[in-house]
Amino acid sequence: MSSPGPVRALVVGESLVDIVRDDGGEVTHPGGSPLNVAVGLARLGIPTLLHTSFGADSHGSLIAQRLEDSAVALTPESVNTEPTSIAEATIGVDGAASYRFAVEWDPADIVIDPPPSIVHTGSISALLEPGAAVVERIVRDLREVSTVSYDPNVRPQLMGSPDFARRRVESHVANADVVKASDEDLAWLYPDRSPDEVLARWLASGPALVVVTRGEDGADAIAASGRVHVDAPTTNVADTIGAGDSFTAGLLAVLADRNLLGGDRQGALRAIASSTVVEVVTFAARCAAFTVSREGANPPTRAELEGI
Repeated sequence: MSSPGPVRALVVGESLVDIVRDDGGEVTHPGGSPLNVAVGLARLGIPTLLHTSFGADSHGSLIAQRLEDSAVALTPESVNTEPTSIAEATIGVDGAASYRFAVEWDPADIVIDPPPSIVHTGSISALLEPGAAVVERIVRDLREVSTVSYDPNVRPQLMGSPDFARRRVESHVANADVVKASDEDLAWLYPDRSPDEVLARWLASGPALVVVTRGEDGADAIAASGRVHVDAPTTNVADTIGAGDSFTAGLLAVLADRNLLGGDRQGALRAIASSTVVEVVTFAARCAAFTVSREGANPPTRAELEGI
């Protein structure tokens, strides 16, 4: 199929609804890590196409409305006759979310032409079959002409054993240009290694930039130019749903601003200066901080970040 309009980012991955429960009751939000990244990118002004899979049901209607409201283009093959996937999130007293899932991931195979500057994937969609094979094929076809972004966004309930998931995650990392993970992801995948060890190991396997987020302790990043740390902005936490996805969207949006994305910019991305890494990670951290300040996966627009 041909993508609609001047798409700069293609996001491939699951969409679902988050049913969020806390002391105040129950609220349903559209979600799924890749969907959240697509929404975050579009709200930051990056023309974005999402290829996903959800049902033509009431939950699917919530997803479709969120995408329309955020100006995310959707491949026609994304809507099917299967029930829309669900994540039940319980919010603790510290604002952190724990999850229980009912997820199916069986997207249609597609060809995107012309190719986008960015292709992002990760989370459940990159490991859960049968859809993981479709994700792998799409990334493989675009690898030479697009910047590949990957976020493992570990969900232990759906990813099998750490040994199995680690092998699949490392394969995706090696094929990516930009990788973002959380310290919780790394602790589950590598219980006997420090985050600094994993950062160095992943960078050596292929990516140009690897970032690990540490919640209120900020974020660390590593590139060929060296390692940097960025503090987390101070904010009031409503909940942490979608924070990492907002961070990823911010990271990719500002790399696009710096003309560092696209198949013809791979050399420039690999030569990224440490000062530029600090700038892009600082912007990404601002996006995440804005998201945790309000309920649900609700990333900021450019105007909100600029206080307009």
